[in-house]
Amino acid sequence: MEIVAFFIGHWYLSLFTQTFFHHRYSAHQMFKMNKFWEKVFFVLSLIFQGSSYLSPYAYGILHRLHHAYADGFRDPHSPSNDKNIFRMMWKTKIIYSKIRKNQYSIKDKYLINLPEWHSFDVIATSWPIRLLTGFGYFYFYYVFVPEGQWFWYALLPVHFIMGPIHGAIINWFAHTIGYRNFESKDTSRNFMPWDLIMLGEGLHNNHHARPKANFAVKWHEFDPVYPIIYCLNKLNIIRLNK
Repeated sequence: MEIVAFFIGHWYLSLFTQTFFHHRYSAHQMFKMNKFWEKVFFVLSLIFQGSSYLSPYAYGILHRLHHAYADGFRDPHSPSNDKNIFRMMWKTKIIYSKIRKNQYSIKDKYLINLPEWHSFDVIATSWPIRLLTGFGYFYFYYVFVPEGQWFWYALLPVHFIMGPIHGAIINWFAHTIGYRNFESKDTSRNFMPWDLIMLGEGLHNNHHARPKANFAVKWHEFDPVYPIIYCLNKLNIIRLNK
């Protein structure tokens, strides 16, 4: 069915740009790419994330702060600091917005080697673009929802804020449920096999303990984004750091 295919496609494509470009590249610099490919992935991020487009620059800073202060008072998103997932999401949104508008005090060491295309970010995060892409989702549903099956429209809010939903799933559940391969000062956990819907991001304890391009460590773990990274490295689109 068209609606199911569209929802699944949007879920995974949006998540791919977030984990590949925003997380592994912008925040952690696990690999390098030239300015041309940076701009390509900026544009792909807007296409795939749509109305929930996140600035790779601001996201990179936000996530670096998460690692620096994991589960501490200054962690921008941690279950240890908020009573429920919705309060955590709102706090994250406020801090992210301040970072994007240069209204948040940040040490210089967290600003190194971030992808910058500020003019594009201004356009991509503007309300006209968010409303236009949001209307695009609505129109697709209007065309393809079968007559009388209005319940499909309940999925639209997920499309509208898909990026923040992905972040909330990881930042809440990957710090509250699952198992740990490594002892660490934070509460990070791995929640396999549910991670299959999160493209490796759920291997969170592995990532906090060993921030490498392949999040999988044990034989039963699989990071579906790493084979893509490996192929892009072989094609010289990116260069993996040793």
